Amino acid sequence: MTPTTRASGSPAVSPTARPPVRPDGDSVASTLTPGPDPDGASRPGRTSDTPLPPVRPARTAAVTAGLVVALSVLAVVSAGSGQLHVPPAEVVGSLLHHAGLDVGPTPAHPNGDAALWTIRFPRVAMAALVGAALATAGAVMQGVFGNPLAEPGVVGVSSGSAVAASVTIVLGLTALGPWTTAAAAFAGGLAATFLVYGLARSAGRTEVVTLVLTGVAVNAVCGAGLALTTFLGDTQAREQIVFWQLGSFNGTRWAYVAVVAPLVAVGVIGALLLARRLDLLSLGERSARHLGVDVERLRVLSIVVVAVLTAAGVAFCGIIAFVGLVVPHLIRMAVGPAHRVLVPLSALGGAVLLLAADLVARTAVGYADLPIGMLTALVGGPFFFWLIRRTRRTAGGWA
Repeated sequence: MTPTTRASGSPAVSPTARPPVRPDGDSVASTLTPGPDPDGASRPGRTSDTPLPPVRPARTAAVTAGLVVALSVLAVVSAGSGQLHVPPAEVVGSLLHHAGLDVGPTPAHPNGDAALWTIRFPRVAMAALVGAALATAGAVMQGVFGNPLAEPGVVGVSSGSAVAASVTIVLGLTALGPWTTAAAAFAGGLAATFLVYGLARSAGRTEVVTLVLTGVAVNAVCGAGLALTTFLGDTQAREQIVFWQLGSFNGTRWAYVAVVAPLVAVGVIGALLLARRLDLLSLGERSARHLGVDVERLRVLSIVVVAVLTAAGVAFCGIIAFVGLVVPHLIRMAVGPAHRVLVPLSALGGAVLLLAADLVARTAVGYADLPIGMLTALVGGPFFFWLIRRTRRTAGGWA
């Protein structure tokens, strides 16, 4: 039977068609070209007839269950680990007792319950929230850029936060008391992101390549500003700047969690609302427009979501690298590229990764708290090199 033809001349979408999928779960079309060709053509490997990426229910359910179990176990073990050890049964018992259930043992140590609820549980909650925020931001960035190597730092959030935080440290600003540095970091991240977007926008449009190059330039300027503030600061200020850049959950309190949690919730919900349009964008800009997607509006909303998530994540904890790069790519390999599945599972995966990293940071060296940003960089750096080599081998490189 001869296929019907649209008004534009392209054949109609077959309801049984499926995009080619590699064995590792990535669609063949998730190549590295960050946008359409100059003449408006779709991205290589995508056509307007390519349906949305399929969802694999069985594999998705298995991965979801595994992540939920891993998150629960890590939360209990992490809460009980440290200089004051609390057995997992007592950690669970403390949670149940505070929930009004008289079940299980409570911490035997006289300070055990206070340590859990004053220090450990806030830290566990913050690690999970920041991990979810950074991984979700990475998934959105990779969807908008059409590139598995994209991560939130591309649009200048982290570098803007670092500069703003270092300025408050060097100048000794205390307008908001202990919240001053965190508030400045959040505002600096948002300001840098919107600066990148404003400079990259021209004639009502924002090209992805221009956005990336503008982000590189703004990151370079922010790096220079960070070096200047480090040079101008005294020894104590320099130590604070370096410690903030390395990232840490040390000193987290419930008040900080109460600020970060709603921002992360709003960002994750926003990413979920954008998921289907990001799937349509993966067909190529021209095809997405034919399907009713306002590409420019989608790009703006996505950048806002990324900025809020990343700024909330780094404001109280400093810069934590590679989470937004590593987690979405691993989830994509496991369950495929469909964002309606990728976004929530990336949030779970990011929470698991940072909880595990924080557990190692607190227990690897006795009576020491290693910078968590250093640990994630140690894991993320080699993964990044492997990802580049794998992508060049499977997609033929960028040329």
